[in-house]
Amino acid sequence: MSYIIDRRLNSKNKSTVNRQRFLRRYKKHIKDAVEDAVNNRSIKEIEQGGSVTIPRRDISEPLFHHGEGGVRNKVFPGNKEFIVGDQFQRPQGGGGGGGSGEGQASNQGEGEDDFTFQIDQEEFLDFMFDGLELPYLVKKQLKSATQFETRRAGFTNAGSPDKIHIVRSLKAAHARRIALTGKDRREIRELKAEISTLEQRLPDDDAEQQISTLNAEIDEIKQRLKRVPFLDDFDIKYNNLIKVPVPSSKAVMFCVMDVSGSMTQSIKDMAKRFFILLYLFLKRNYKQIEVVFVRHHTHAKEVDEQEFFYSRETGGTIVSSALDLTSDILEERYSPADWNIYVAQASDGDNWDGDSSKCHQLLDEKILKQVQYFAYVEITTGPHQNLWHEYERLQSKWEECFAMQQIKTPADIFPVFRSLFEKKVEGAA
Repeated sequence: MSYIIDRRLNSKNKSTVNRQRFLRRYKKHIKDAVEDAVNNRSIKEIEQGGSVTIPRRDISEPLFHHGEGGVRNKVFPGNKEFIVGDQFQRPQGGGGGGGSGEGQASNQGEGEDDFTFQIDQEEFLDFMFDGLELPYLVKKQLKSATQFETRRAGFTNAGSPDKIHIVRSLKAAHARRIALTGKDRREIRELKAEISTLEQRLPDDDAEQQISTLNAEIDEIKQRLKRVPFLDDFDIKYNNLIKVPVPSSKAVMFCVMDVSGSMTQSIKDMAKRFFILLYLFLKRNYKQIEVVFVRHHTHAKEVDEQEFFYSRETGGTIVSSALDLTSDILEERYSPADWNIYVAQASDGDNWDGDSSKCHQLLDEKILKQVQYFAYVEITTGPHQNLWHEYERLQSKWEECFAMQQIKTPADIFPVFRSLFEKKVEGAA
């Protein structure tokens, strides 16, 4: 039986295998830290790495040793206060140590701090996706979906005949012939100059004999020059073509969320995670991406991310106000000719009865004809609301750019995202 031990090192000469084993062992703590980061970070900062702290008690190692065995008597010097059988109270928590225990500080004792280490961007995304049950295939596509284009990158000495660069090949052949025949051509010029000098002495028998000899040498050299091939194998140059990852141009992502009284903080947290996934997906497919936050109750307004998720402003529900504002922003700032437009709408589905038909009209006549994709998620554990039933009428007409799903628990977020964007993942948007 053979064993293969991987001792490759990563940055700072640390063992990659040991680090992976460590991450697996303390997976729960890392997932908790990632969970906190998802809840506390900005959407644009969510994919950065971070620090993870593990309590001191959780990294203690068992110790195996030989017991002393038998009966032993020990005398400890300096004991003037206690005898066998005396009892005394246990010290209060902390004991003055410098660790993470409770209690008051002291000028005595010693302890250990909690263990803190860093995880990088890829590890953060791995744990984030794993914690929310993202299937492995989708996770890989989501993290590395990239478009490629073929570009010329100089020349190479090997390739297929259809990639031969004729001009470059002829230049290489000409340079080779110059390099190989330079000495002979210089010798021919010297011999011709000598013949010209001898011709001035004609008629002279010795001069004629020398000229004849020199001409014979010139002919011999010319025959040697003719043996140099006009084009050799290593003269042929081929176009070198390489694939370069090229992100698509630019995209804008609209996050539209209901903040009426029926939207609890847990529903907003699930909506935030869905928006995070969409942002990460678009960021890996577009060179430039902007995010627009639109929140609404009876009135809609464009806000920043902090206000979008954590403002306590609330009220009734008129969804059409958000769609009206989205349409206005598209018309003013984001032309479909220049931008790939994505809209994600999150709501509990509740809407004023007379407003749902207006939402249908706005989507059908203004918004859907401009966007690359519109995703609606209804976050509720109960039956579908009136807005869902109104949106269902749009699916058959706009099936290429409109989709809707229901989210009941955080575990549903990734499967819903996969079903909403599976075509975009495969086609790299």
